[in-house]
Amino acid sequence: MHQSSHKSRLRAGGSVASAYTPNRSYETGRLTRATVLCLHLGVARSCDYLLIDISNSYAKFAFASKRRVSAPARIATNKLSSNLVAGFLGQREVRKVVVSSVVPAKKSAISRAARKKAKVIWLDWKLKLGVKIDYPKPRSIGADRLANAAAVAELYGFPAIVVDFGTAVTFDIVSVTFDVVSERRTYIGGVIAPGLEAMTNFLYQRTALLPRLSLEEPRRAVGKSTIEAMLSGAVFGYRGLVREILGRIRAEQFPRKKVYVVATGGYARLIAGRLPEIGVVRPHLTLEGLRIVANLND
Repeated sequence: MHQSSHKSRLRAGGSVASAYTPNRSYETGRLTRATVLCLHLGVARSCDYLLIDISNSYAKFAFASKRRVSAPARIATNKLSSNLVAGFLGQREVRKVVVSSVVPAKKSAISRAARKKAKVIWLDWKLKLGVKIDYPKPRSIGADRLANAAAVAELYGFPAIVVDFGTAVTFDIVSVTFDVVSERRTYIGGVIAPGLEAMTNFLYQRTALLPRLSLEEPRRAVGKSTIEAMLSGAVFGYRGLVREILGRIRAEQFPRKKVYVVATGGYARLIAGRLPEIGVVRPHLTLEGLRIVANLND
């Protein structure tokens, strides 16, 4: 079985170990000098990459060396523009811009900004990922899911499951396959379910009396108000969804094996922090995957 220095942090049934770097959100999409200075903290002067992870709701930007990712900046995806990306590139010289995107409409903004400044790598299944792909239509796999698979296999080991709490919650599985002489880490597929915020927003939008929720840990299971009752249903119910899917994956794929389970994404701490089935929370795993894939294709 593949070994990693990080694996000791994963304990079956234990508490969640966190590798959290504070996230900074820039909802207006305006790039200030202070923003860029924050991004530079902890990164060596020789900057190899600008990493960009574009989801349906938010885009994350982080400068990175080959070994380390800086604290990311986050903006609403609908605010992402070529001028904003050019602002990042104007503040620091990078060799490559490495992009994971599930929003095709934003591709032109990246391409225009990077023209003549840095090579752009668009993460897809054709790149060296450090994992084999066993999937009927690999071009249909989201770039963020491939980045997560690359990251979990390299940083934690395999077999592994990544649970990514985004606009949708995705479960991606890296298993073990064997060739003539060795075992290989292989991406074999996953599960996609509605995201926590998408579900609660749907209730608000489709009902006359239910309010919009600010998601947080409920005080009790039995709510004493409409908001408390909704919070209980959302958070406890969502943990039930995650627990059931993980249980089914384990029973189907790994009935007698140790599996590394890593959570990432916006609501990972809220939901996964109290699920013993999840061994570690790594909020910026996708960005780490972009760094790893960039190194493999350098």
